[in-house]
Amino acid sequence: MQFNKQATEQAKEDVKKILTVLNQHLTFRTFLVGERVSLADISVACSMLWLFKQVLEPSFRQPYPNVTRWFVTCVNQHQFKAVLGEVKLCEKMAQFDAKKFAEFQPKKEAPAKKEKGGKEAAKPQEKKEKKKEEKKPASEEEMDDCDAALAAEPKAKDPFAHMPKSAFIMDDFKRKYSNEDTLAVALPHFWENFDREGYSIWYSQYKYPEELTLTFKSCNLITGMFQRLDKLRKNAFASVILFGTNNDSSISGIWVFRGQELAFTLSEDWQIDYESYDWRKLDPDSEECKTMVKEYFAWEGEFKHVGKAFNQGKIFK
Repeated sequence: MQFNKQATEQAKEDVKKILTVLNQHLTFRTFLVGERVSLADISVACSMLWLFKQVLEPSFRQPYPNVTRWFVTCVNQHQFKAVLGEVKLCEKMAQFDAKKFAEFQPKKEAPAKKEKGGKEAAKPQEKKEKKKEEKKPASEEEMDDCDAALAAEPKAKDPFAHMPKSAFIMDDFKRKYSNEDTLAVALPHFWENFDREGYSIWYSQYKYPEELTLTFKSCNLITGMFQRLDKLRKNAFASVILFGTNNDSSISGIWVFRGQELAFTLSEDWQIDYESYDWRKLDPDSEECKTMVKEYFAWEGEFKHVGKAFNQGKIFK
């Protein structure tokens, strides 16, 4: 497009604002969300690809080391390389090339000479041209390498497809839990409709409480796990709680899964975090289970098995 100095300078300022926000966000983070590459990293890194290849020369990116570190980390993952190839960072900012710009402009065609026969003689030619145009398919943008790779991937099978249908409608319970009183409405609904054959209840406890430091970092562990289990939401519900204070905390929770086994084993995508927890299947008819479900779902109670005060909770739904 034609060079416009004012628009270009404004665009540079806009880019600097965005880079400042990203740089601050990445100060204490390896990736944008959680501890591993997520869709957020893929989307933002691909959006910034041409910035890093053609615009962000060393002096431009120097004030934003965290962004550069994050981008280089992303594009050097083998999954990124498989689609993007080797990404070389810009050494000198691309400049407007008037000669190249002129080459891309459509050439003006010479006016057509009048043929004998006037307007009538031109009609057959017009009809031929129209027919040719009709034969051409509607113009579509060619798929880039990323789109082609995604299109080539086989559609994932539903990990729960082999299980029989259950009378317990998880979404109904989730709506009750989200919109109505937990103790007065949601819990009674849960126990009245819970399918003991189709679903199971599990207690989880984080294995390494000695590694937990600041409470906000501990909460990030829970949030990161939830984000990586996004496709499990339809068939699961959980209340996971952080107990204690900075440098003296623990994480435990109650999970409800479709089926009688741990759902994490049904998909490799769900197995990143679950091995960091000890898991124990609960008997839905036992007093222990009913007490735990009540306390963890309501975020209140004695929590005698924990020995630490409630700090904050996270709900997976």
